[in-house]
Amino acid sequence: MLSKAKIKYIHSLEMKKFRDERQAFVAEGNKLVADLLPAFECELLIARPSWMATQGDIPARELLVADEDDIRKASLLKNPQDVLAVFKRPAWAADVKTPEKELTLALDGVQDPGNLGTIVRLADWFGIPCVICSQDTADVFNPKAVQATMGALARVKVCYTDLEQFLSELPRPVPIYGTFLDGEDIYEKELSPRGVIVMGNEGNGIRPAIETLVNEKLYIPNFPEGKKTSESLNVAVATAVICAEFRRRQRNPA
Repeated sequence: MLSKAKIKYIHSLEMKKFRDERQAFVAEGNKLVADLLPAFECELLIARPSWMATQGDIPARELLVADEDDIRKASLLKNPQDVLAVFKRPAWAADVKTPEKELTLALDGVQDPGNLGTIVRLADWFGIPCVICSQDTADVFNPKAVQATMGALARVKVCYTDLEQFLSELPRPVPIYGTFLDGEDIYEKELSPRGVIVMGNEGNGIRPAIETLVNEKLYIPNFPEGKKTSESLNVAVATAVICAEFRRRQRNPA
């Protein structure tokens, strides 16, 4: 049986304060946990026997067989699945040399964990191995963000740093892209297969201090031109549009 102390510990990791203190995070779900097991050190894994039987040797420091009721008590989800795991957080660090070689995403104050997790998933889909986050961006190890990554966290490094300093220290002439209403049409502008794409806060966009460092301003036009439309796109949707266009250019160079 799962002890009350372990249930309390798992629930405490819903709060950033305790995730930081314990350097740990929670992941739930049959596929998600299976994806993360090879990538992170597993401190505790709680699962139903049917899930365990499909996994072979499970690399967890502590492994507990649980019934549906145990998992329901420990779970942070409304609809728990067959497995829950506590993983140790990785020690990822931002490297200013990365954008010289490949495309990198940077997030300036993205607040919603669901948006953050979706952007990490998009980075994985479009072959972007690193996401650089400002210190006030949502915590990628928030349970909602972890769930939204759908396992992409195993393949995409997410680093938190002083974003203004990081961008200012990039070697020149590394392109720094950002979306603005006065930017150039993304479908007509020349795009590089390397550099940084900065995505801003859901309500305020890219802050002025970061905007001064952006040397390539982009604009995603609506269709048809001039039609009255929504004021803006959701940040995760905008990220998808931008990344898709960058990668399309690489597949179909002019």
